[in-house]
This record gives sequence, structure tokens and C-alpha cells, in this order.
Amino acid sequence: MSRPALTRPLRSDRGDLPRTDPERWRLNTDKVGRLNWIYVRDDDELRRRPQTPYEKYVLGLETGLPALPRAETPYDASLNGLRFLKELQLDEGLWACRYGGPMFLLIGIVGAHYVTKTPIPEEWKIEIIRYLTNTAHPVDGGWGLHSEDKSTVFGTACNYVVIRLMGMPPEHPVAVAARETLHKFGGAVGCPQWGKVFLSLLNLYEWDGVNPIPPDMWALPDWLPFHPSKWWIHCRQVYLPMGYLYSEKVKAPLDPLLESLRSEIYTVPYDTIDFSKHRNDISEIDIYYPHTTILNVVNSAMVLWEKFIRPDWVKQRARDTVVDLIRKENQNTDFLCVGPINNVLNAIVIYCEEGPNSKNFLRHKERFADFMYISEEGMLMTGTNGVQCWDTSHTLQTICTIGAGDLPEFRETVKKGLKFLDNSQFTENCIPGSYRDDRLGCWPFSTKDQGYTVSDCTAEALKAVLMVQKLPNVDTLVSDERIYPAIDVLLSLQNRGNFSPGSFASYEKIRGTPLLELVNPAEVFGNIMVEYPYVECSDSVVIGLSYFRDHSSYRRNEVVRAIDDAISYIKSEQDSNGGWYGSWGICFTYAAMFAIEALSYQGEVYANSEVVRKGCHFLAKRQEADGGWGESYRSCETLTYVPHEQTQVVNTAWACLALMLAEYPDIEVIRRGIRLIMSRQQPNGEWKQEGIEGVFNRSCMIEYPNYKFYFPIKALGLFAKKYSNTPLF
Repeated sequence: MSRPALTRPLRSDRGDLPRTDPERWRLNTDKVGRLNWIYVRDDDELRRRPQTPYEKYVLGLETGLPALPRAETPYDASLNGLRFLKELQLDEGLWACRYGGPMFLLIGIVGAHYVTKTPIPEEWKIEIIRYLTNTAHPVDGGWGLHSEDKSTVFGTACNYVVIRLMGMPPEHPVAVAARETLHKFGGAVGCPQWGKVFLSLLNLYEWDGVNPIPPDMWALPDWLPFHPSKWWIHCRQVYLPMGYLYSEKVKAPLDPLLESLRSEIYTVPYDTIDFSKHRNDISEIDIYYPHTTILNVVNSAMVLWEKFIRPDWVKQRARDTVVDLIRKENQNTDFLCVGPINNVLNAIVIYCEEGPNSKNFLRHKERFADFMYISEEGMLMTGTNGVQCWDTSHTLQTICTIGAGDLPEFRETVKKGLKFLDNSQFTENCIPGSYRDDRLGCWPFSTKDQGYTVSDCTAEALKAVLMVQKLPNVDTLVSDERIYPAIDVLLSLQNRGNFSPGSFASYEKIRGTPLLELVNPAEVFGNIMVEYPYVECSDSVVIGLSYFRDHSSYRRNEVVRAIDDAISYIKSEQDSNGGWYGSWGICFTYAAMFAIEALSYQGEVYANSEVVRKGCHFLAKRQEADGGWGESYRSCETLTYVPHEQTQVVNTAWACLALMLAEYPDIEVIRRGIRLIMSRQQPNGEWKQEGIEGVFNRSCMIEYPNYKFYFPIKALGLFAKKYSNTPLF
């Protein structure tokens, strides 16, 4: 069953669970956006450093921000929203957020601490238990793949282990409910592969029951079409350390708590389980991407290879190659890695290779905190080390779009944001031999330290920089000479030849054939094996290059060709019903906004473009009775539009923006959406959190909590500029 919305008071506050003092949490950051939450025990330091509005806001405390004059017009409402959002900006110029949603991450950070004998801070333990208590399904007590998902074996088994390792006794009602649900599902043997890996590391499952994750493939010639360097970056960087840990059969020493857990997460005694017979057992409630026959044949062959054929020198060569690439990943990302899963797995590998006191492992330990985020509900692990650059770019664009950039009250906000983007631009490429593309001149999704550029993140940051630096009273911080390398990289990322020509993927050009998806081993994620073309990424690059085309003549002909080819791809991806599938946001409303914006910058609008007309009709037909739009995350899973049970401010803003950019002639449709956005605005200018906003790999949802600010603000302000700023109520 789907998960109902969170209710207040929180479940953790209704029982006997302890909590930390929310007024003692502080957020440390730096000029490139590092986010570290610390718990301050010293009273003098508390007095010297009062909580900021953002710290209070994310912890659910009273922010002290005043009620604003009631907005009568869309522009007044947009400025009220911007006034609230301005107060959440950090001193370093960025906007932070809790990038939560995936419910399979905490097992990684807790497991890494346990395997490496690294103590977990007491305040983390308390707040992790609170978070998992508050996100447990209110009916059956389990957890899913993400925070709005039904309960699954993966989520329930992993998070049950977490609450027990964090100190919750097995007789606590939260633990009892979760354990009963896990047993109804048949126990932890039904976990998908990643769950089995984490449980094996904790000595709660046997490696013989994990389908092969051979590191040997990294020792093959990299010109082979199936070499891991051809895989999508997240896939290859997760399976890189997983292969090492699988091959070396790394596991934590058994202790009384782990012994007890062995008896709690299965329906039969642990010693009676033949784990090798459960390699392919995945609960029906979990599986999203079933095994192919080809994968099953490959897995069987790899078991024979490992047990009876593989020479020791091959295993050692593969191990050396993997460790070398892990060290390069650590250097390229200052030990943050591309995401939280390979961050913790790389840390365990370095612990095994170099020991607990090595400089590299100690740096890994320092970086663990970059992924831990405190909130009103407790402490979670984030999907990356943040969304800093992406959110800041979009916020600055919003400010410029609605004409607020030169208003005196927002000038410093804009200047600080520009300075953050200035500090966030990459100034060097990766270490040779890392299987990484160029990044010089580009921008990241989160922070410069994290080390990865994404096509749309560079394009949106580029657009933001160009927009802000055209404002009066704003100095040019990012020169054209610094922008040119970003243009070079964007042009190099466009897919040509056989792989969706004209499109843009996420991190890299498409390197491998989609046929590799036939051996996708993850079971709960789709489209993970190789890069894929994405409408939203292609849209953003078109938008960024269009702004640059109007700004500079650098590589003009190539820029124009890139835009034209990307537009052709975007048009080709439109469904027959007029919609575009969104791969990074929920879902068709998200993609429609980006696609129509990209088309509008080429002069294609409702009046002259059949593609735009179809896109507008798709949206208009799905407007709800209250004037809003609401799209369920089920759209992402089913690849067809599924209405949410309630309209959503974010979906409504996306739809309104698309229709306005398209110059849709029925203004009343847009006006009704704008009226709904205004009706949900709070007296202090904010909007309350509604449904989850983002997605990756089709099946896992992820939070973008700042979307509920800058997209509604942008929609309100653009409506006022394009139509009228008269009262709507």
C-alpha cells in the first residue's frame, strides 16, 4: 500500500523515544558549499552563535520571520515568496536543503561505521532512530525503497538492522511492527542484490548468496564494449568497490548484537539457511527490473569461473586495478565520491587496504558527515552531499526572470549567489586514467569538492551567471574566458552517431550500448547500466547554449548546430499524446516545462508549432477542478501520467510555466493555476511541503524541497509580467 502523508505530532514524539535539543544544532559550511551539521554542547558557543532562520526552518522551529502584507496580486505573492526564500540563503551565497527520499542509504553509513569499528556519535544514533520511526509506514511499520513507497523487503530489512544497531531494543513497538512485516514478506532472504551486499558486510547474510560482482572485468581491455568504463557513472562507481568487497568476502566480526539480529530478520534459524540457493530470491514486492535469462546464464558462469577456473594472478590484477581506480575517485572528489553508496563502500575498501589510521581512511571518516542531514523528523542520509549549485542556479534565474534582481532588497542576495557560483566552477580536470570526461570550466550539481559535472547543471549555472552579470550594479566575476571551457565541454557531451544523435545525457556522452541493460543486476532500478539520453538534460543545454549564443560569438556555428540537433531530439521524444517523460522530476509536468522552454527560446510557441500545441493540450487536459495539477510518482514507474490524489503546488508551477512560455491562448487555464499557487502561500511567504518532487532510475523518488519556493515564485512573477498584475481574489 502507498504511504500516507506525515502527520503531526510526529510519531517519535508520541512515545518514549529520546530526542536531541533542536536548538543546539548548527550548520557549518564553507565557500564551496560544504554542509556539516554539528551538535553544540557548549553553552557559551550557543550564545555566540545564534541559530539562523534556515537552521530553525529545517528543524521545525519558529523562524521568527514576520507575517508579510497579504498579497493581492501575483507579483506581490512572488515577492513575498522571494522574501522568505531570501532569508534561507546561507552567508556563503548558496541555498541548502535536505536531499532525502531514498530509504536504502542509512544501512550504508551505519554499516561502514560498524565494519571499520568507527564509533557513531550519540546524537546521530538518537536522531537516526527518530527519522526511521517517523518514516516507517503508519499501517504496517515497514520501509520502502523511498520515503513515499510501500513497504518492501529491501527497505524494511535494512532499516530494521539500522534501528537495532543504533540502540533500539527488539521489543520496542517500532521494531516489533517492522519485524512482523519483514517476516510476512518471508524475511531478509528476499532482499535485492544491494541489500544482500550490505547484510553480508554486517555478517547478517553469507556472500555465497550474493550473485557475482566480479572485479575481474576491470582488468579486461577497456576497448571492449562491455568494459565497466562504458557503464553509467553511478553504476560503475558503485560496483567498483562492491566488486572488491564481494571478491574479498569482507564482513564485520560477529558479536552478540549481530548474533541476535541473525535470529530476528529471518523466519528460520540462520544456521539452517543455504544462502547459495537464495541468490535469485527477490521479493515480488521489491522487484522492479527482473533478471533476464542472459543475466542468469552470466551469473551461473561467473560462479563457476570464480570457484574453479580463475587464476590467482587474475584476481590480484583485478584487485590492484580496482583499488587504483578507487584512489583516483577519492582524489577527484576529495573523498566525497559521486554519491553516498560508493562513498561508504570506498571507505571500507580503503580501511581494508590501508588500515584505520591511514591518512586516506581518516579523510573518508571526515567526509561521512557531509551526507548526514538533520531535520524536524530526525537525521537522514542524503542522496548526494547536497543540491547546492542546482538550487542556487535556479533561484538566481528566478530572481532575474521576475525582474527582482535590481530591487534594492535583493541586490545582496543576487551578488552572494553569483559569488557562490564563481567559487563553484571547476578549475581543473580529473586525474588521467580515471575514465572521466573533462570538467574544466563546468559546474557541479552539489559542490566543487564533489567533483562531478552534469550537463544540465553546467547549462543552468551558465544561464544564471549570464543573467545575473547583465544586471546593473553587479560586477562580472566569471569572465567569458572562463565560460569558454564550459562551452567546449557541453559541445563535447552531445551524443552523435548511433546513440540518440543530438541528445544530451547526464554526466557523460553515451559510451555503451543499451543492450547492457540485459545484465542489469540491481533488480530495483531501471536504466542503470549505461548513460541514456534525457529530455530534461537536452532542454537545459539548449537553454544554456541559447543564452550563450546571444551573448558571444565563440564557436558560433557549432553552438547553433548543437542547439538545432538537440531541438530535433526533443521533438522526437514527444509522446503521441503530447507529453514528454521526465527522468529526474515527477514527471510529465516536469519534462513539459523544460521541453517547452527550450522550444520557446527558438521561437517555437503555440501559434506556430504543432509540437508545442500538443504539449499544451496534454497539460490543459490534466488540469484538476481546483485549477491545479497534481502528478503522482507512479507516473515515473509506469511511464504514463498518473494523477496525484491532491493537486501539488510544484506540479502546478511547472505546468503554468510551460503554458506561459508557450504563449498558450487560453489564459484562464493559467490564471486558475496561478490562483491555486497563491491560495497555498503562507502569511510569511512560504509554501508548505507537499508530495515528493524528484526521481532517479524510474523507481526511486528523491526530495527537492526548494522546488516549492523558486518554481512557484517564478510562475507568479512571470504571469504578472506577461499578462496582468491585477488581484486574482
